Amino acid sequence: MRFIYCLIFLFVLTACSGNSEEDENCKFLLNVTVSETINLSLPQYSQLQFPANSVYIPNAGNAGVIVVSTGFDFLAWDASDPNHIPNNCSALVPSGIEATCGCDDNNKYSLITGAPLENTSLRCSLKFYRVEKNGNNLTIFN
Repeated sequence: MRFIYCLIFLFVLTACSGNSEEDENCKFLLNVTVSETINLSLPQYSQLQFPANSVYIPNAGNAGVIVVSTGFDFLAWDASDPNHIPNNCSALVPSGIEATCGCDDNNKYSLITGAPLENTSLRCSLKFYRVEKNGNNLTIFN
């Protein structure tokens, strides 16, 4: 009986495997600690009071952080293109609810879902950061 349990355990153990194909292609961004607080009352963040606007916060994440207002909530994404090795052109430029890579391929992403736009063959979505609102302050963290 013990032998049967061992066989079942070994079968279950070897039958479980992750899909490493996607992980191997989405490792350009580092897992850096992000902990930023912004005050929505400050002029540089005032456009977040209106839906479908975004702001860029430098010196956080891999290439900065982009915060977007959905009208109901706030979302934050790493400003580095996850489909490029970080370089001079891989920082994303936000425009409303979209962000575009500065490299020749002009990868474009949704700042609502983080998914690639136009080029659906891109394997990686934007790296998401959590946002917590407390009064007029937004805390962006991972």
